[in-house]
Amino acid sequence: MQSSPLAARQPPGLARADGQAAAVSTDEILGDALRAVRTQLQMDVAFVSEFERGRRVFRQVDPQDGACPVKVGGSDPLEESYCQRVVDGRLPGLICDATQNPEALTLPVTTALPVGAHLSVPIRFSDGSVYGTFCCFSYQPNHLLAERDLRTLRILADFAGRLLEEQVKARRTHEIVESRLRTVLSERLFGIVYQPIFDIVRHRVVGHEALTRFSAEPVRTPDRWFAEAAEVGQLERLELAVIEAALKGLEHFPPDAYLALNISPETILDGEMARVLEGWPLQRLVLEVTEHASVADYGRMAATLAPWRRAGLRLAVDDAGAGYSSFRHILKLKPDVIKLDSSLIRDIDRDQDSRALAAALIRFAQETGSQIVAEGVETEAELEMLRRLKVDNAQGYLLGRPMPLAGGRH
Repeated sequence: MQSSPLAARQPPGLARADGQAAAVSTDEILGDALRAVRTQLQMDVAFVSEFERGRRVFRQVDPQDGACPVKVGGSDPLEESYCQRVVDGRLPGLICDATQNPEALTLPVTTALPVGAHLSVPIRFSDGSVYGTFCCFSYQPNHLLAERDLRTLRILADFAGRLLEEQVKARRTHEIVESRLRTVLSERLFGIVYQPIFDIVRHRVVGHEALTRFSAEPVRTPDRWFAEAAEVGQLERLELAVIEAALKGLEHFPPDAYLALNISPETILDGEMARVLEGWPLQRLVLEVTEHASVADYGRMAATLAPWRRAGLRLAVDDAGAGYSSFRHILKLKPDVIKLDSSLIRDIDRDQDSRALAAALIRFAQETGSQIVAEGVETEAELEMLRRLKVDNAQGYLLGRPMPLAGGRH
């Protein structure tokens, strides 16, 4: 064995870090680094540990064989570990023969495992806090290990610290978001407002769109709450809770008025959606799928919607004209309602390009039997242009603001 084998070799994970780091996970990169250390130093086990609530938790382990006593996810008391003693200075980072070190011999694992040679360096974050350690050990002493090997290990530990700091930040953010959403759901820190949808030809309300308003901190727009829920896998749960709350408003509207509910494809495919809709008059409901939502399997989505649509439920594609996805939704899902995005309606009386695209969608709807609803109408000039374009239904601040049941006139 050469005295400084790591000096001439870069771990495979490090070689990829600059070129394709986006495609390689932190676990994969650290796994490559551990394997390189263990192999080149001829050690039996290499691992990354995390210090957590008084325990040493093994986060990454690379053993020479399957009989390794160290397992990913395993833990032991921090005070009974080499790791803690290396961090606080009671043990050196490099030990060629643990049986010759009096402090190491106070640890039962030294003779029970046994531990022969041992290298360990702290993994620190940018604020100086200790995450854990980057370690390797062999069952037999190894007097060929040198200070240069320890310096190389420190370089790897510094690199690991940068990767793990991002991972820990993401994990903590995830935990904070999950906790915040649990509070929102358990304490019902949201309310429903309803925006009227008008027949602008007959001058009457034909439906209402249910919109969510959150009373929880931080104060921000509803779309950010739903986006955050999606990031932590809680979108379906939040949407179902909101839809259940919104449905309670249906009985307050005239029997010939419908209720539009915003929903993601994931929630449509959720098995719980059938339970939520059970018992409600489907012929008075419209499910709105936003343009911004991606649909992985249009066939499955159409099949899920089919029995509900046969029972009278209608499907709307929201935000049409805002992007390419809306056209795919329209073609693949054949909606009953196409909602023209507010960005298309804004200044439609003066913007020839917006007017041309809106006119094309209106003609498409006429030929396919879909109904058009124009969103975001804010001026009389916009409303008049929509009438000229043969749009029958519209909503927007000019016609009616979103209001809670107690404060609105329906």
